[in-house]
Amino acid sequence: MEVVKEYVQRWYESDLDPDEYICHQKQGNWVEIEEATTGERFEVLTFCTNDVLGLTMNPAVRQAAIDSILQYGTSNSSCSVLSGRIDLHRQLEDEISSFKHLPHTQLFMNAWMAMQAVIDGFCHLAIQVPGFTHDRETLIMSDVLNHGCIISALAHARTRSGKTFSYSPHVRVKAYRHCDAQDLARKLERHARPGDRIFVVSDAVFSMDGDVAPLPEMIEVLSRYPGSVLLMDEAHASGALGPTGRGIYEHFGILPSDAIAKGVVPLIMTTFSKFAASAGAAISTHVAEFKPLMNVSPTSIGTISLPPPMTAAALESIRQVRQHPELVKRLQDNTRYLRSRLTAANFEVMGETNVLPVLLPPDMNPKYFARQLMAEHGIWVSPIWFIAKPRVRITANALHTQDEMDRLVDAMVQVRESMYAASKSA
Repeated sequence: MEVVKEYVQRWYESDLDPDEYICHQKQGNWVEIEEATTGERFEVLTFCTNDVLGLTMNPAVRQAAIDSILQYGTSNSSCSVLSGRIDLHRQLEDEISSFKHLPHTQLFMNAWMAMQAVIDGFCHLAIQVPGFTHDRETLIMSDVLNHGCIISALAHARTRSGKTFSYSPHVRVKAYRHCDAQDLARKLERHARPGDRIFVVSDAVFSMDGDVAPLPEMIEVLSRYPGSVLLMDEAHASGALGPTGRGIYEHFGILPSDAIAKGVVPLIMTTFSKFAASAGAAISTHVAEFKPLMNVSPTSIGTISLPPPMTAAALESIRQVRQHPELVKRLQDNTRYLRSRLTAANFEVMGETNVLPVLLPPDMNPKYFARQLMAEHGIWVSPIWFIAKPRVRITANALHTQDEMDRLVDAMVQVRESMYAASKSA
């Protein structure tokens, strides 16, 4: 533990530790928080929540979670393949399948476990089956800026998976340039071998850059490799992209069936922590046999099934989205308005979605920018200061008013001017 102690001490001395705040209560986008180091409590306007449609406090969603506890208790206390499957799971899977236009859906406790299950199951299958052999290698292509849950699953694809599963053919992992379908095509031409099982994985919306994967171009590239698999992580796309919030396929005016028609196998990961007022994740597919395979993956049989209140909240949230598409329109209108206001104020805003990363000058520390924004203006944003391009990460949601968004931009202008003035006088 001496190494750990020294590391954390140096980490804090280098001012790399994040400011910590504890939430006490919330009403819409107004949150009462406590500064962990001082114990001071105050109310702030938040622009750093992923509750994109504002459903975490929706009365119907909250009541559904309460009702599920009264019927099932707080936990299922078992994995789904033993005694932990409840009717709410089936309802949620059916709701997601309808929402995403793919008929078979499997639930998981979170996105990290879902992604690991997909990679494990596809590459290594499961237990030994008499008379069956599996020796085909897998080539996985990954966008270089994919989310950590994808990177973690790929890192294990050639190590832990091969020891956990009975079939262990070689897995090769290659990266392609960010959102570059042409580079994906070049890398496939270079690395694909006869007999390879090809698997491409990408965020639909990239959580730190706010941009959208070029799905139609990716499908065209993969159509040259019949039977190839395309997995889209729709964590930040569900509820945010498309006229009714169905995600990246709807955003581009296509359906998963269009990919299938071109010989590409679509997989979609849906997560519930952003648009569905809950936690957990799901994988949807049109291949019926893939669902039981994921159901017996170590990430499924090694933990409890999704608890009743989480399942019920996600289920009711998706129903609310389908019944009230105006929520999605309001989110998209707010995104356009806030993006235009930030741009007019000469901030460099990345991406095209409700995730609005604002790049700051290299000499302007995002941590101090966010701290001053909170201390002087009562506004909470997420500073990102440990990557190459310093930024503050802002998220718009359906509950923000124009007055609140104007207040954010005006405050950011004042903080920028204040920090410039301080640097000149130093």
